[in-house]
Amino acid sequence: MKALALFSGGLDSILAVKLLQEQGLDIGGICFESPFFSAQMAHQSARSIGLALAVVDITEPMLDIVLSPRHGYGRGLNPCIDCHILMFRVAGEMLIRERAHFMVSGEVVGQRPMSQNLRSLSIISRESGFDDLILRPLSAKRLPETLAEKEGWVDRERLLGLSGRSRKPQIALAERYGLVQYPSPAGGCLLTDVVFSRRLKDLITMDPGFSRRDLELLKQGRHFRINEGTKIVVGRDERENEAILSLARQEDALLTVESFPGPTVLVIGDPTPEDLEVVAAITVSYSDAPLGHPIAVRIRRDSTIEMLRAQGDEKAYFHRFMI
Repeated sequence: MKALALFSGGLDSILAVKLLQEQGLDIGGICFESPFFSAQMAHQSARSIGLALAVVDITEPMLDIVLSPRHGYGRGLNPCIDCHILMFRVAGEMLIRERAHFMVSGEVVGQRPMSQNLRSLSIISRESGFDDLILRPLSAKRLPETLAEKEGWVDRERLLGLSGRSRKPQIALAERYGLVQYPSPAGGCLLTDVVFSRRLKDLITMDPGFSRRDLELLKQGRHFRINEGTKIVVGRDERENEAILSLARQEDALLTVESFPGPTVLVIGDPTPEDLEVVAAITVSYSDAPLGHPIAVRIRRDSTIEMLRAQGDEKAYFHRFMI
């Protein structure tokens, strides 16, 4: 008997798989990837337990949900209930192709206030269209029996009845299985991050026709909006400078300070000469150049280079522009 596990790579999803592997079931893993969630952690965890993992990109339907979630947002722009419905729906449609009989999830009743209370779990199962085919092994004894339990594919008595936010039972179970390295429970969805959500809300409002590139840029650097039509991204270190360079388009302006270490600054929009003066001042202020002195700033755009002299100021002066 085969099951398809929704696998984030966190401890709960690892334990859900281990509980069923212990019963002799064949388990395949699936991780859903988007600009808001990377499969990197899932790959690492899957290798550690010998789980074959498929990765499915759900960016397009996920964007529709983020823009208009039927069940609302959490603390950020995280439409957790709608997102879980989508993942179970896609996984359910994969069952026949994967020759699997049901789905498995590491959700725990009461662990997350929005998406893992009893009401939300019921909504998610029902609206996915695969209600009876979703087994949550860590909390199974607190939930209605699923087809896998009724048919005897899984021994319900060997499943758990966890609830609440304490991680002690999971940590104890991990020790029992000899798991010594596993990810912290901080979560990996960027939509739950307050700063990222603020940036995304600004992008949706100011540029409704945004691209995948614009979403990737939200993960990099500091973001400032000079005015409605001009936004800049300021790299914080060499890695971010390189990432910003790789995401730049020919029509974007790129600013760097001459003769001093500092950020790569990407300008999105059609800045006026006055806007560029502000951007140049920000570029100098976040570099190692001394304040209070005119500093040469290089501006590259459309294969042309021009120079501008700007004077830096205390960073707090520019916080009014920060997104």
